[in-house]
Amino acid sequence: MESSACPICQLSVPSSELQRHANSHFDDDENEESKGLEFANQTQIASSSGFTDVDGISSLIALQTRSNFYHVKDGLISLLRNCLELESQHCSSVTILSGYVDHFQSLLSLDVGWGCGWRNIQMLSSHLLAHRQEARQVLFGGSGFVPDIAFLQRWLEIAWERGFDPPGAQHFNCKIYGSNHRIGTTECASLFRSFGLRARVVDFGPKESQPFYLSVPGSTLGQPVMKRNTIQVSGPMDRYVHQQPGSKKQRQSYESLGNGRSDNSRGKIEGPQILLDWVWNYFSDKGLTRSGSSGVVVSDKAPLYFQHDGHSRTIVGIQVRHQKNGMHQFNLLILDPSDGTVALERSLKRNDGWQKLIKRGVHTLHKPQYQLCYIDPGIASGEELKQLKTINSVFIKL
Repeated sequence: MESSACPICQLSVPSSELQRHANSHFDDDENEESKGLEFANQTQIASSSGFTDVDGISSLIALQTRSNFYHVKDGLISLLRNCLELESQHCSSVTILSGYVDHFQSLLSLDVGWGCGWRNIQMLSSHLLAHRQEARQVLFGGSGFVPDIAFLQRWLEIAWERGFDPPGAQHFNCKIYGSNHRIGTTECASLFRSFGLRARVVDFGPKESQPFYLSVPGSTLGQPVMKRNTIQVSGPMDRYVHQQPGSKKQRQSYESLGNGRSDNSRGKIEGPQILLDWVWNYFSDKGLTRSGSSGVVVSDKAPLYFQHDGHSRTIVGIQVRHQKNGMHQFNLLILDPSDGTVALERSLKRNDGWQKLIKRGVHTLHKPQYQLCYIDPGIASGEELKQLKTINSVFIKL
């Protein structure tokens, strides 16, 4: 199927749908402009007041708009599962996938170069809205859809105004709406936590870099946070998170993994293999549903926000291939905001070239530090919600 670039947003769409897609940018244009002006006015009023009132949030809920994205019929994860099932017929492998996820790509005319964090938040949100009823009721005021970046920015400002992640709020001066500031894992966690979601942060890095992740050990909301000299890590605020005790490597838990050895026994790639083992244990922990008799299993775990220096992506699953020498080869399964959705769909439908777009083996993990954000089930309230205002992390040595 031939595709063409939309002259308005540069999104690659099937040529047969180009005219309809381009015209959609001008549908109700006057109404959208009016809503945008009204939202900007509400934002200015709320920001100048220094706090968020009920009326301000109600206005935001009423004015927010659904983010535009290329919708893949039946979903990319379903197409990916089909390809993985075919692959498992020719090699010994086990794959664990998260459920439904929409792909949100960065657009040349809007957010290329800075918007990957927001796009990954949108991907995680699409999953939560589809799979977790309790999240659907609270996310974005119960709107039931994924807002565009501008409204996500305002929701993050509201999180800061409510006391979530004070160091992050201070770094951005509590203002991010309308900017092209890059964000990181802690901003992702802050936004989701402000809705009561149990977003957790995990840091991976060499032992010598551990102090650069820390704020004052044991610091709580309201206490001053000491800013340390820091190296550039994942996002602008990721240097402030600190360790929680008790982070231990988990045992592999899915029975089909067998008794083979992972590639970390070779020594050189031991560091990044620790991250892969963690991801495997995360997805295989519980709530697995086998897809027929194949080697593809669906987990009830949400995708992972995956950050490293300069870019972030979304991990939607992990594959382990059993090699003849008894070793295990792990591949992260990733949706990247910098990839075009149409190109992903086409490669999966043709079962051709999708591996280069989605699979990432241990040899590709050459960054010194990584961060993950995952979201546990349930909604926090009361004292637990108050505690979530301080962003902590578990540090795992690579």
